[in-house]
Amino acid sequence: MASNVTTAAETNVITTNDMVRAREIDLVQQFQHNSLAKFQQALGSTRKIAQAAGSTLYTYKTTGTLESGEVPEGEIIPLSHYARTKTQVGSIELKKWRKATTAEAIQKSGRAEAISETDKKLISDIQKGIRAEFFTQLATFGAAGTAVTGNGLQDTLAAVWGKLQVLFEDDTAQAVYFVNPEDVATYLGAATITTQNAFGMNYIEDFLGLGTVILTARVTKGTVIGTAKENIIMYYISMNGGDLPSEFSLTADSLGFIGVHSYDNYERAQAEIMAMAGIQFLVEYADGVVLGEIDDSFLTDLTVAPDSPTQTFPWTDKKPQDFQSNVAVSGGKVTGELEFIEGGLSPSGYLSGDGYFLALAFSNFASGLTYNDVQVGLVPSQGAGMQTLDSDCDAVFKITDKNSQKIKVVQSKNGHKNIQYFSLKDLTLKTTGV
Repeated sequence: MASNVTTAAETNVITTNDMVRAREIDLVQQFQHNSLAKFQQALGSTRKIAQAAGSTLYTYKTTGTLESGEVPEGEIIPLSHYARTKTQVGSIELKKWRKATTAEAIQKSGRAEAISETDKKLISDIQKGIRAEFFTQLATFGAAGTAVTGNGLQDTLAAVWGKLQVLFEDDTAQAVYFVNPEDVATYLGAATITTQNAFGMNYIEDFLGLGTVILTARVTKGTVIGTAKENIIMYYISMNGGDLPSEFSLTADSLGFIGVHSYDNYERAQAEIMAMAGIQFLVEYADGVVLGEIDDSFLTDLTVAPDSPTQTFPWTDKKPQDFQSNVAVSGGKVTGELEFIEGGLSPSGYLSGDGYFLALAFSNFASGLTYNDVQVGLVPSQGAGMQTLDSDCDAVFKITDKNSQKIKVVQSKNGHKNIQYFSLKDLTLKTTGV
């Protein structure tokens, strides 16, 4: 009896080709939506220009002189002359990448690890290459562009912002800065900030009210590179439409930034993926890039010395002469003898309890600083941590381990810091007699 069962696949059944397509869509979305779009948003760069492969890219410079405008009645008004020159900075090229995963790797590690995780790494490395080219260009323009100097990070950012307002006076420029993370960490100290991530980089919106700061180790520590957001253009070779995507069956994101095709190579028993893209971020006006240099020379070392033997404190009847003698500070070391004090110097808190105590005085702060700009403490911390000096400009420390602890002194101004350390190893701790 003949069977009536059909052998055709059911409607809407998920096939291998569907899964391949889903993988390609996932990759292009990772590239655009999770990273590139956010990076454009952080840059404030909305200018995207599609170009054919091999198109020449230029930066522009406008020069000229505005005549005074003071022209006697009846005389010819002199012409103000301006010229716009362009400099070739290269061309946009189609770049191609391929990754292959063997059957053995899939069998050993599983598809998710052998293919999916390495797919993500491929996309990440492509993005890294695009970033590297952009920052190489940015550093070149910064070195040749306008230079400003500031005392510390905040002052330097303000100087860059001010210069950008002059350079882009007619455009009400929105500033974007590229800063080494170590400079921001030095400025912030222990403070917490909210960062966001785009295209593999952290950025801070409206930092100090001056604009967007993008953190990247590709900017030399001690420098700030700034430009107007409007000065950044993204050129790209479209992966949407045309002969190229059609010929190689590329799956592209909605804007056509990257094209991806995955397939199985049966001759080698490999799962392969091929990606194509041509993306280049470019600053249009080279003169619109400002290089800021953080100058910390104003932060000189302050003077540390033993406190006056007869100095009084509001929280104890003991004076420095009761718990220390022959104390000296030189060459990053504190020397002298400390007496053991039963019960400590205070009935409660950091200076309470049996132990050894050291009183130091601080003076000759860096230019423009006061005691409010200086913090002192023991590291590793013992109880109180780093504390801001009071108007007496002295501090008392409870020494719990002279061999591992150091006195730390931090002066800070306008986003930069001067840090000094003083060893306690050469102190003599007198026996307790207990």
